Amino acid sequence: MKLLRTDEAPDPAQDPDHLSALGGVSRRTHGFSVPVRDLILRIILTMVVGMIPLRTPSAGPVIPKTSRFCRNAVVATSLVLVGVTLSSCGSPAAVSSGVIRAVGAENQYANVLAQIGGRYVSVRAIMSNPSTDPHTFEVSTSVAQLISTAQLVVQNGVGYDAFMNRLESASPSSSRDVIDVQTLEGLSNNTKNPHLWYKPSTMPRVAKAIAVDLTKLQPGHARYFATRLSVFSKSVNSLTVAVATFKKKYKGVRVATTEPVADYLLQALGLLNVTPFRFQADVMNGIDPSPEDIAFQQDLLTHRKVRVFLYNEQVSSPVTVSLQSLAKSSGVPIVAVYETMPTPGYDYQSWMLAEIAALTRALSTSRSTVRI
Repeated sequence: MKLLRTDEAPDPAQDPDHLSALGGVSRRTHGFSVPVRDLILRIILTMVVGMIPLRTPSAGPVIPKTSRFCRNAVVATSLVLVGVTLSSCGSPAAVSSGVIRAVGAENQYANVLAQIGGRYVSVRAIMSNPSTDPHTFEVSTSVAQLISTAQLVVQNGVGYDAFMNRLESASPSSSRDVIDVQTLEGLSNNTKNPHLWYKPSTMPRVAKAIAVDLTKLQPGHARYFATRLSVFSKSVNSLTVAVATFKKKYKGVRVATTEPVADYLLQALGLLNVTPFRFQADVMNGIDPSPEDIAFQQDLLTHRKVRVFLYNEQVSSPVTVSLQSLAKSSGVPIVAVYETMPTPGYDYQSWMLAEIAALTRALSTSRSTVRI
């Protein structure tokens, strides 16, 4: 991790998303310059923003969720302090007139936004890299600009993407509609599993809410949005059928997991996840599970007390890597699950169907799917 000293600043051409580069943006890249208002402002920017870590690949252990969100709080505070400067940095890529600017905090929500909005919506996803840990996501100024100019935002809630609330508060807008899936589902802040998109009933509700909000923004295209919602709903029916078919054949089968990523889907499929939730929550939050819980997991795999082992392909630790190796050596098939939608090649529906297909292969042929 590289920290900026008080006597250095990042090169805007090399790191244009870094907050402390704003003061050095030139006409060559933005068509205008950002004036330096006074020496005091630059000192504030250097002290507050300059200590934000530059984004570098992390080879260390996963950071606990409580710590993960602390960095986002610092960024949001910085955005408030430099609000005037930020607003001068220009807007994201130009959007055609009459097209709604929409943002999905996670790419699965952005995908549904695009499916419903079609040609009348320009959609951007904040978190979309299936090779990174979403919990360690670090906000950039480009993300802040996307939020500040968005007309419709879909976010998960339950603390999973709390940085979105901070960014929205830093750039309040009466013309921005926000669909918070936690609120839509009527869930409390104490909800233990934040991976709401794995619940088969969630996305149809989200899609309907999106259609309603898009219609409010562009009433003249109400029929177009309604038609695309109908197409989406029919497509989701194939997922409903797949869930029912799987459950009829494999209800009650015991499985183990590293995290509660796909727990809602496993429940819908009728599978019995025998991994203690305490273990799952510890791994999810970057905490070392207790020796007793690790031993319990090892026993499940060594003695093949479960028929499938599911692991989060985006997040690993010495514990999860060792369990994956143990599952392989014990002959327990492995299935990878993801927190953000794998891309390219998938939409939300095909992603969920691919996970169900991987579980079916594991149970019917003992074949592992280490990456879908």
